[in-house]
Amino acid sequence: MKKRTPLLAVGSLTAGVALALGAPLAASAHVSVTPSDTAAGSYTVLSFAVGHGCDGSPTTKLSFDIPEEIVAVTPTVSPNWDIEKQMTDLKDPITDSHGKSLAERVGTVVYTAKTPLADGYRDTVSFQVQLPEDAAGKTLSFPVVQSCEQGQNDWTQVAEDGQDPEELESPAPQVTVTEASAAGAHGHSDADGDEDASAASASSEAAAAATTEAGPDVVARTLGILGIVVGAAGMVTAVVATRRRTQKG
Repeated sequence: MKKRTPLLAVGSLTAGVALALGAPLAASAHVSVTPSDTAAGSYTVLSFAVGHGCDGSPTTKLSFDIPEEIVAVTPTVSPNWDIEKQMTDLKDPITDSHGKSLAERVGTVVYTAKTPLADGYRDTVSFQVQLPEDAAGKTLSFPVVQSCEQGQNDWTQVAEDGQDPEELESPAPQVTVTEASAAGAHGHSDADGDEDASAASASSEAAAAATTEAGPDVVARTLGILGIVVGAAGMVTAVVATRRRTQKG
């Protein structure tokens, strides 16, 4: 009986550690997006991160649907992926911010892995877009289909009105547009875009959790910390109980 109590304590602590490590991983088990800017009318680099395959199968392709509010997309060149922009016709021709008449827009951006991305290894792809000038307060969804050597994951679910986004099993990456910045959005240059792309790519590793899905991640981390506290408390209680029994004996 003197040995069973410490073993139970160790089991409690192990469970707490498993909860702390497992909960954040579960919360991040999707394709996430990190925008470099969210202001309406701004040029922003969207970096999408993927860190798992399809039930263990390596990732071969990522196909992103572009919201109809976004007309132009400039993908960031990646040494690990071949990139294709698929165009779609506009219902009515429009004039872009540079005064150019457009009859079609980028409807889909497809990244095909030059070498399949093994499960458990993380990579990011990114492209630059101009957020709509009249979209402040609106959430834009970027549904993505993750194809693998075997099977696929459809990260395409969008919460309906009144639905809690945390209830979705396969949520689409989303960006919520904020109010336009005072500096404006039209003073950019190609060099600025390149710098934004490089900065976003360099920071994406450290900002993997800074996504529009951050809410579930915070909850998961909180639960993990509580798990460690509970496990540690169990061990302390067991040690104290063991010492008391030893002294009585």
